[in-house]
Amino acid sequence: MASIVKVIEVLAEGSSIDDAVKSGVAEASKTVRNIKHVYVENISAIVEDGQVQKYRVNLKLSFVVG
Repeated sequence: MASIVKVIEVLAEGSSIDDAVKSGVAEASKTVRNIKHVYVENISAIVEDGQVQKYRVNLKLSFVVG
């Protein structure tokens, strides 16, 4: 038996890469159920005064719909 899986893209930010990923999953989990996989597609950072202030991640989240 096959499952139907959908993939959505989420943009999130945080004080670390780990924090950004967790933030994106937590926010998506408010409306999306059965998240099974996270793929980090891209990582970038905001720099101010020579210091990294925030990290941004582009996530692809997979979840089962049927």
